[in-house]
Amino acid sequence: MSAESTLSRRSFIKFGAFAAAAAPQLVKAGSERSLSLYNLHTSEKLEVVYWADGGYVADSLQAINHHLRDYRTGDVHDIDRRLLDLLHQVRGRLETQEPFQIISGYRSPATNAMLRSHSDGVAQHSLHMDGMAADICIPGRSLEQIRNVAIAMKFGGVGYYPSEFVHVDVGRVRTW
Repeated sequence: MSAESTLSRRSFIKFGAFAAAAAPQLVKAGSERSLSLYNLHTSEKLEVVYWADGGYVADSLQAINHHLRDYRTGDVHDIDRRLLDLLHQVRGRLETQEPFQIISGYRSPATNAMLRSHSDGVAQHSLHMDGMAADICIPGRSLEQIRNVAIAMKFGGVGYYPSEFVHVDVGRVRTW
């Protein structure tokens, strides 16, 4: 395989329909890690291989950072790679190809302060502000299923908001 074709494969980022999600897996398990995301606030879709050939793909990480930006302010922040791996594993354990519906990814300090002023449930220093948390749903999977899988993984914090979303983060292991 040429260096050029390897680079284009490694930096594969597909916006639009989730055609790749429906395609059969053509790679060995573990040789690539991918995410399929749908941002509920911006209606943006992202299908991306973010880890390939033994390492993280820089262009893909930038695309994920942009996709999980604070939609209120437009601020972009690096998303913790452990969060990406957590999401990848959750999706695998739930045996689904459906995209994660993103309610909240990165949250700027200004947005966090605004949300905190309207709700007791927002932490003063939320891990969203460090790119270490996401609030998610997955079509075809109940919030309870998502919560149970995330708790069983013992990878970080899991918050359960029935009828709304599941919060996952890569902070200390805890539940609420």
